Amino acid sequence: MNYEQVQVIREYLKSNEKNQDSYKVGVEFEYFIVDKNTLKAIPFEGKEGVQSTLMDLLDEGYKGIYDDCTLVGLIKGESTVTLEPGSQIEISVRAKNGLICLENEYKKICHDIISVIEPKNQVLLATGYQVQSRIDEINIIPKKRYHFMYDYFQHCGVYAHHMMKQTASLQVCIDYENENDYHKKYRILNTLSPVFYVFFDNSPFFEGERYHKHSVRSKIWDNCDNTRCGIIKEALTDDFNYTSYAKYILNQSIIFKGEEFTNQSLFKDLFTKYKIEDLEHAFSMVFPDVRTRKFIEIRMIDSLPYPLNFSVVAFLKGMLYNEQNVDDLYQFVLGIHQDEVIKVKRKICDYGIDVSLKGYSIYEIVKYLIALAYKGLKEEERKYLMPIMKLIQLKQTPKEITKERLSLGKRKALEWCILQKPLFWEDSKWIQAV
Repeated sequence: MNYEQVQVIREYLKSNEKNQDSYKVGVEFEYFIVDKNTLKAIPFEGKEGVQSTLMDLLDEGYKGIYDDCTLVGLIKGESTVTLEPGSQIEISVRAKNGLICLENEYKKICHDIISVIEPKNQVLLATGYQVQSRIDEINIIPKKRYHFMYDYFQHCGVYAHHMMKQTASLQVCIDYENENDYHKKYRILNTLSPVFYVFFDNSPFFEGERYHKHSVRSKIWDNCDNTRCGIIKEALTDDFNYTSYAKYILNQSIIFKGEEFTNQSLFKDLFTKYKIEDLEHAFSMVFPDVRTRKFIEIRMIDSLPYPLNFSVVAFLKGMLYNEQNVDDLYQFVLGIHQDEVIKVKRKICDYGIDVSLKGYSIYEIVKYLIALAYKGLKEEERKYLMPIMKLIQLKQTPKEITKERLSLGKRKALEWCILQKPLFWEDSKWIQAV
């Protein structure tokens, strides 16, 4: 790498700084489309496949996104609907300042999708891992990007293909004010990575069978590709900054460029013309717990049903969009080293929320974080925190809610994770249900 390459990336990150008054929150909601009765994954192709759902939505005012001649996504207004490699559906809502506007746009898109799949006896399921279909029952959709990735990942960790085909998450995107703010938020979020993974664990099944441990997505990502996943080296140091992230990106292979498989070439050897589209592609080809694009992307949380998903969005907004909260959290995470965080990430898979970080259990840390979030939110947005408060009161993770209901059968136990009209339960009904 050379000085100029680093400077180009630094300038890109600096150009995406935001004033606090301009802060917005963006969200990506991933779901599985499954058969209502069997909970089996719906394939991409076929008369009632996921692609047919996209085609049906074209009649509802959506515009198609194509890979060659294959319909692989949709755009409507300020939202996009795209597909992950195993036909997981992703709803991306353009960043907004207020949670109510974000929620209303999300509900419209969900309403449209549910209206199309209901007559096919299909549902949107919010879990972190497929509940019934096994990995060999799911094909990669015909999108070139994903086939390049699939070929690359076959030489990586044992769960890399499980990640592509079987997982779904809730990803929240937040802004940063300047390099110091970026550093603080990055350190906070990476240090709290095991907290988010395990407290929002919503993966009660693995390969169709009950999963007796915890946070399967954490285990999958930590056994996927050590060079581009997990916690970025030096993210928990005093010196982590724009330059650090630039060097991280430049030392990654970007898997493919255009029509060419480039997995043996590092980005620093390819980034010669300094095109922004090449840089943004490189940013999209790494998958750490906390990723930088035009914002900071928080990637550890399992797919969750409404309104718990918006509770998490509010939780993160309240925590990280209050300057005093950021300062307090930064002081809290100081002195916690990366080796300790990685050790805790391994422990949560066996012991869940009783694992300790800095002498506090995960449960105690979440209680502290929710108090900060409540303080950081506007009064009209504090109601969104109620579902998480209920989990704290019950000392349960989402996975445990399903686990307690398994005597009713898998389908009934997972009913609370199915998105259905009317859109959707009010907070009070959700709380009564759990």
